[in-house]
Amino acid sequence: MTLPEIVLPKITLPFDIAVLLHPSVVHFLIAIPVVVLLLEIMNLMMRKKAVGGVSFFLLLLVALAAVGAYFTGLTDGKEAYPALAEAAKLELAEHKLLGTYLMLASFVLVFLKLLAMTGNKILKALYIFALIGFVVVMFNQGKEGGELVYEHGLNVQAVKTLDDKIFDLEEALEEANEDTKVEAKVETSTVMEVPAVVTPQTVEPTVQAPVVQTPQEPAAQKTTPMETTGVEETVVTPTPASVQTVQTVEKAVATPTVEVIPTPQ
Repeated sequence: MTLPEIVLPKITLPFDIAVLLHPSVVHFLIAIPVVVLLLEIMNLMMRKKAVGGVSFFLLLLVALAAVGAYFTGLTDGKEAYPALAEAAKLELAEHKLLGTYLMLASFVLVFLKLLAMTGNKILKALYIFALIGFVVVMFNQGKEGGELVYEHGLNVQAVKTLDDKIFDLEEALEEANEDTKVEAKVETSTVMEVPAVVTPQTVEPTVQAPVVQTPQEPAAQKTTPMETTGVEETVVTPTPASVQTVQTVEKAVATPTVEVIPTPQ
């Protein structure tokens, strides 16, 4: 169950509160209400006004101890808050809120005690039940305070020393990472400024293979035996080039050249 947030006006004390006073004050705030409850139960049978007066005085001490526990808790909480983990910070905030409610409830108890001293049985019963509830919640508050100390290391000097060392190591690591990034950027820029080296390409000369003209074979000669005479006759088979030459000569011979002589008038 989450209690509604209570914002009290900021009060500036004329003196400084030392650290680690909160546990000492809280011991009184837990023990005195138990004593008052026992006295009230005994007074139900004894019905002595002196016992009622003592319980009223002790309730005033409870209210005073609640105020002291509130301010000493603020001091110790501010001192330990930076070194706590997120879970511990949330638990510390809940502890502070419940402590604020208990401080206000202590003044309500004093007011109910005054009403119960009038002799009204209903008001006295209401006061007894309120006192029982206050004691139960106070024990729960003490349990949560112990968890903050023993589980989360609230205001433990050894834990604070280790946290300080871890904090220093984290700062050194961050600085080293930043230096590494700067060096990497410088190396990158240096590599980018180096001009590119152009490797000359080797041009291999192209050697053209000589064209080899195949000589024409001479006209093949065929030897045809003559059947009638028995004498071998050599027949020459003309080539196309020779045939073309012969045709050209024949055309030149066949076409006569006529010279026209002009007739004188």
